[in-house]
Amino acid sequence: MTVVYRVGMPLLTAGCLAMLALILADNGWLSALASLDPATVQSFKLLLLGIILETFPFILLGVFVSALLQVFVSDATIARLTPKHPVAGVLFGSLLGLLFPLCECGMIPVVRRLIRKGMPPYIGMVFIFAGPIVNPVVFTSTYTAFRGQPGMAYARLGLALAICVVLGLLLSRFLKRNPLKRDAYELAAANNGATSIYEHDHSQGAKGFWGRMAATLAHASDELFDIGKYVILGAFLTAVVQTSVDREVLAGIGGGTWSGSAFMMGLAFLLSLCSTSDAFVAASFNGIFAPSALLAFLVFGPMVDLKSVLMLLGTFRTKIVAAIVLLLFALVLGGSLLTAQLWL
Repeated sequence: MTVVYRVGMPLLTAGCLAMLALILADNGWLSALASLDPATVQSFKLLLLGIILETFPFILLGVFVSALLQVFVSDATIARLTPKHPVAGVLFGSLLGLLFPLCECGMIPVVRRLIRKGMPPYIGMVFIFAGPIVNPVVFTSTYTAFRGQPGMAYARLGLALAICVVLGLLLSRFLKRNPLKRDAYELAAANNGATSIYEHDHSQGAKGFWGRMAATLAHASDELFDIGKYVILGAFLTAVVQTSVDREVLAGIGGGTWSGSAFMMGLAFLLSLCSTSDAFVAASFNGIFAPSALLAFLVFGPMVDLKSVLMLLGTFRTKIVAAIVLLLFALVLGGSLLTAQLWL
């Protein structure tokens, strides 16, 4: 796993940047290579750039807020505020994202530290799945992407909150052992004091306001490059699907009540988009897929995607991760259909 992240991720980033540069500098080679109609190529480029440009301001906002929290808010402060009662704890974990709007890419390292500092595991795990959706940055981006359907932003937030409350109550009842794979001492010994390959703390040694601001910018730049490759790759795949697959085929998949939602959930899993940007990708499918399918995409993706599952498996016990993923799939699938009928 370490080799995959240290070698594979930089290669993926370089590949995405090279791909974007070639597309922007296209002088007809793309049409000739793929034997595509020039109008199709132009539609592909406009859709790709449109998604990236609409997404970028929210990515910047998200990574900067995340970096500020990383540097200026200690984990011990959050741990002291954690309620002891299970119901209050589940609500606390579900709503913590309103105060600390971290992107899902930074959730798992933060929650791992909080659990080791004494936070009940079920609260931390609820925060992992609720925080990327139940926060003001994501609500604003969703509201902006669905300007003509503001109900989608409220439905997304409400469904995610309801699902995470159910998940938290079940975890508080049945999760009896520490879900972390290895304790802090084993990890420190294995990594020479580093708690994980996913953590790199620029704030260590930062002194004074300007030192912390420098650490904040360093954190933000790291997150921007980490998230950016997924956004570019996701926008690329979305543009390919929209321009190469016949709209009647997509409409046929999206026409099925269950199949449309399941397809969009699978797409969200593979694209692994940041929750601050996925609403613009979902909005590009508006009119092709039913509102329930778009809602399923918006809720399932930030909770469970390819990169987050890899990180979860590297942090928590495999059986627990598998059980949570299956439960979330069922809850999102059923909940999106029900919410769409009642609200959208």
